[in-house]
Amino acid sequence: MWKIVLGALSASGVVGLAVLLNPLALFPAPSVSPLSVQAPASASGIVISEVAAPGAPAPTTPAPTTLVHLFEWTWADIATECETYLGPNGYRAVQISPPQEHIVLPDYGYPWWQRYQPVSYRLESRSGSRAALQDMIHRCRDAGVAVYADAVINHMAGFDSGVGSAGSRFTKYDYPGLYKPEDFNDCHQQVTDYDNAENVTQCELVGLADLNTGSAKVQATLVDYMSELVEMGVAGFRIDAAKHIRNEELGEILAQLRDRHPEVNLYIYQEVIDPGTEAIRKQDYYDSGNVLDFKYGRFVGLAFLGLEGQTLANLQTLGEGWGLAPSAQAVVFTDNHDKQRGHGGGGDYLTYKNGDLYALANVFMLAFPYGKPQVMSSFAFDNSEQGPPTYANGITQPVYQGEASNCFEAWVCEHRWPAIAGMVGFRNAVEPVAEVTDWWSNNANQIAFGRGNRGFVAINREAQPLTHRFQTQLPPGRYCNVAQGGLAANGKVCANDAEVILVNRAGQFTATLPAMSALAIHVEAKLTRLF
Repeated sequence: MWKIVLGALSASGVVGLAVLLNPLALFPAPSVSPLSVQAPASASGIVISEVAAPGAPAPTTPAPTTLVHLFEWTWADIATECETYLGPNGYRAVQISPPQEHIVLPDYGYPWWQRYQPVSYRLESRSGSRAALQDMIHRCRDAGVAVYADAVINHMAGFDSGVGSAGSRFTKYDYPGLYKPEDFNDCHQQVTDYDNAENVTQCELVGLADLNTGSAKVQATLVDYMSELVEMGVAGFRIDAAKHIRNEELGEILAQLRDRHPEVNLYIYQEVIDPGTEAIRKQDYYDSGNVLDFKYGRFVGLAFLGLEGQTLANLQTLGEGWGLAPSAQAVVFTDNHDKQRGHGGGGDYLTYKNGDLYALANVFMLAFPYGKPQVMSSFAFDNSEQGPPTYANGITQPVYQGEASNCFEAWVCEHRWPAIAGMVGFRNAVEPVAEVTDWWSNNANQIAFGRGNRGFVAINREAQPLTHRFQTQLPPGRYCNVAQGGLAANGKVCANDAEVILVNRAGQFTATLPAMSALAIHVEAKLTRLF
């Protein structure tokens, strides 16, 4: 149901000319083996110099390029994916689901959101045991992939009573051996007024037990939890529901954590949903780290969906002037696990269900020099509460069964879609050039732009083909279209049957892009021979 056929490039015999002839999916249909359609993996020979070799030290600096959220994957599957796909394809970091003990809700069908209702800070979750978590962190580190944990530190489980994934029993406001009623804020009512900062930070988000994060005891407990993860090798944290924690209190918690681990340059990015009209503002949290900029995905979605008069041409100026966080502060995304379900304020966000539109939007995000891009990797769902693929007893079904993966079926694996995976290598290759060059558009939904002498991308979101002579700053030569495949190991041919784009001595090439297609070329996917 996700098979959308898009164009592939076929080079003519004239230097500087390429014609899109043969159809190729930008993302695979469920029935196709991911091994036959995946974008360049380790066998492709794409070389990204920053990817750490096995045995490299743990990443301790912020990821300069792309991170991927493997939503609800098990620790064992993430470890395998780091080694076999993420590292070899240039993904710099992986965001994992909350690792702490969480409530278990069989009566609700084991929903995804049970992970966001902590019961204790024991590292036993639906994704696996503490030992499996430790093994995954080490294996991802050795593959050159930093691990960022989703830290749920605003609240505890909101049910009147229940049992956690490690067997711990609790009642609301009483979590044995951890928290008592005095450790929670006095407002035991739900958040109702987003124009009132006290209501947002001191009351209960959808009834979840709101921790008193100003308490020295609570802060120390949270720092101990996060410190254990740092000692295991976690290189950073997504702070869940940061908007619901006073910014000064969150700053105190993170300062204590950093003081305890001065040798680690922890990467922090915070969930602050800021539509620009409420009391809580994302800029209030810049001192603590980066923020997830929810406006970015909405603006990109509006342009690619053609809503509110927006076009791709308008995206040339996408930036702070649109109300976004400064690029250096922003983690950007086309969708995330909340937005693809209409949660977190809803909005016009593209998801895997939009097929080719979604792939093209991710091509834009990974090519455009704004923020740190996060790629979503989902499981298929029919309703917004549905949890990951599970057995009848609630155990998560694996992505990997032996050496074969179940990607493109119940596990969507957008991060493996050829157009998206190929653009991760593009992002790494063009990173030294921070600006857009050689912008071109038809003033509607056909655009192209360069990243200096490092790369060039063209996107046709319209219903008719685009034929154009593009001006780039690239050196002359033969380039692989990385929206289809990268450079093979021998450097002489393109992997995954990707066609060749011929750039002449003036930095020009002519190409025809079919409707709803893209091409991207960069210097790290340039063939070593001219003919």
